[in-house]
Amino acid sequence: MRALVIVHDHLSTAGHVGERLAERGYELDELLVVPADRYTTPDVEVSFPAAGNHDLILTLGAPWSVARRNAWIEAELALLRSAHEAGIPVLGICFGGQALATALGGDVEAAPRFELGWSGLTTDAPHLVGPGPWFQFHGDRWLLPPGARELARNDVASQAFVCGRSWGVQFHPELTPEVLQAWFDEDGEAIAAEVGADPAQLVAELRADLPAVRERARTLVDAFLDQVADRGAGEGPNDGTRSHMSA
Repeated sequence: MRALVIVHDHLSTAGHVGERLAERGYELDELLVVPADRYTTPDVEVSFPAAGNHDLILTLGAPWSVARRNAWIEAELALLRSAHEAGIPVLGICFGGQALATALGGDVEAAPRFELGWSGLTTDAPHLVGPGPWFQFHGDRWLLPPGARELARNDVASQAFVCGRSWGVQFHPELTPEVLQAWFDEDGEAIAAEVGADPAQLVAELRADLPAVRERARTLVDAFLDQVADRGAGEGPNDGTRSHMSA
């Protein structure tokens, strides 16, 4: 089995999520969208593979907004839409979740405030997504596409949704201390200053809690593979989750 991992910027990795996919038997084909030398000018030309070349697609976060809708974002939306229509499982994280929602007919908008740090969630489906705490690093949020079911939320944004074999999460289960430090070193310190967060403290907390963080990520990936990707959980009877955004 092969998984396409869409890595939007050179600072990010699939982290704990990629690690668990590999343990579950997936070979990971990473596609870097924006190389390091184009980080500040990310409107690059990218050739995405056909959806049918892979058995699963993982699309990660990014420092840009889906609302930018440049050529490669439009191409990625087309890829995600094609994969979904073909029944190929898609897992979207943060920007990737927003892109997935947009590709399926939803939208993206600015969140009421930038969310940076740890957050607990209200979850309607703890068998799929637990209450956390999960790490947040985003300024946008999705508007759910038609037919999607919201699984979890907090006071800022919808935090997880399922639609057929596609699943989006707003938080960062993949995140490692090294990647978080790289985000702060590049341009995240200014964001942290604006919201009153301490980068060193957040990295230290992530490092100290790493075993639990890794285990939550493994559990999340297993739930995706076993209950969404395998059986198309979003196509079953309504289990009480909501199809609108409550934040």
